[in-house]
Amino acid sequence: MKKPELLVTPTSLSDIEPLSLAGADAFIIGEQRYGLRLAGEFTKEEIKKAITTAHAHGKKVYIAMNAIFHNEKVEELEEYIAYMKEAKADAVVFGDPAVLMAARAAAPDMVLHWNTETTATNWYTCNYWGRKGARRAVLARELSMDAIVEIKENAEVEVEVQVHGMTCMFQSKRSLLGNYFEYQGKVLEIENRKMKKNMFLHDKERHNKYPIFEDENGTHIMSPNDMCIIDELGEMIEAGVDSFKIDGVLKSTQYVVEVTKLYRKAIDMFVQKQEQYDEVKDELLEEAKQLQPRNRPLDTGFFFKETVY
Repeated sequence: MKKPELLVTPTSLSDIEPLSLAGADAFIIGEQRYGLRLAGEFTKEEIKKAITTAHAHGKKVYIAMNAIFHNEKVEELEEYIAYMKEAKADAVVFGDPAVLMAARAAAPDMVLHWNTETTATNWYTCNYWGRKGARRAVLARELSMDAIVEIKENAEVEVEVQVHGMTCMFQSKRSLLGNYFEYQGKVLEIENRKMKKNMFLHDKERHNKYPIFEDENGTHIMSPNDMCIIDELGEMIEAGVDSFKIDGVLKSTQYVVEVTKLYRKAIDMFVQKQEQYDEVKDELLEEAKQLQPRNRPLDTGFFFKETVY
């Protein structure tokens, strides 16, 4: 039975080594000028150092270029991709076809992962982008377990699925909060990297708090809960899903390290001795719950419920 890749989003350059030792197989990094909702900001030089460190541990590094690009940034894409090729990045993650075209010109052999976050909902679409040059499709977070398995059965490309962390519920290219506070005559320093600066939308009726932050890509409203399916990995591993992602956005380094250790243990145990995993999977879930802040309960996302639009 094939082990899925364990993909993690580090918060900084210093996270690469401890997360490698914790069991991560690959990392997604980048800068918000080109990538969406990153756990941390990496300059070009930091990306190069991260790749060197990760490769020394036998790990892979993928570069986030999954933003939606307007004309003023298009001319930068080829240069950025060429730099990542020179730095020996293992893949570029894209959503906008502009990145695909730039990669063909600047680095034709660069591995590409297609990720739009919302539109990868069927295997026909995954295969379309595969035939355009993508090696992997990152599936939408709103899919059920059955849908994911069906897509993997018919996909001509690798399939990546998020298994832990918060998910995005809303994005606007506009700086909605910043514009509001400016209208009110108040100064708001928008910074999504400092935990103490976190802002929330409060839904009193449902007793939910939705994390909200702004960056160069606009306003992002995140889910009130964190998904966690550490006790339900088996069906996707058996189906051959290629990559499981732990999203560390708005999480501390220590949290991401400990969660990575838990999923490493779960994956290895299921592949090597499923009976043992079945005996301890409830304990693994309980350990994951113990890591959660009180205001961030765990749930299973859309894996076992119908998506309602």
